[in-house]
Amino acid sequence: MVWKLDRLGRSIRDLIDRVEDLRAREVEFKSLNENIDTTTPTGKFTFHLFSALAEFERDIIRARTKAGLDAARSRGRKGGRPHTMTPEKVQMASDLMKSKRNTVDEICKLLGVGRTTLYRYVAPDGTIRKTKGG
Repeated sequence: MVWKLDRLGRSIRDLIDRVEDLRAREVEFKSLNENIDTTTPTGKFTFHLFSALAEFERDIIRARTKAGLDAARSRGRKGGRPHTMTPEKVQMASDLMKSKRNTVDEICKLLGVGRTTLYRYVAPDGTIRKTKGG
């Protein structure tokens, strides 16, 4: 039993294979949201129909998402979270780490970043690390 048909598989073939596997183990399939019960011929037909519609819906969503991302990129927009460490902050972190006058916690607080972010950009000895953007 599943809440919704698209939770069971990613494609029609995948859904059908899973339901066939269940049937081979003498387990019947029921979907609560679509009210599908494969113990009846009507339920089996409905299952195949809804699985085709679910795959079609996923494909449309995927195509729309890709088109939206492509359109945003063509307008110069980049996805993802903005970087908190600017080149100036990286240099400041490097200088502070090299000076050994401040603790790592103090440096993190001063720059407004966490330890993981700090160490992603600057090694404990103050050496600037190469990152994807730099």
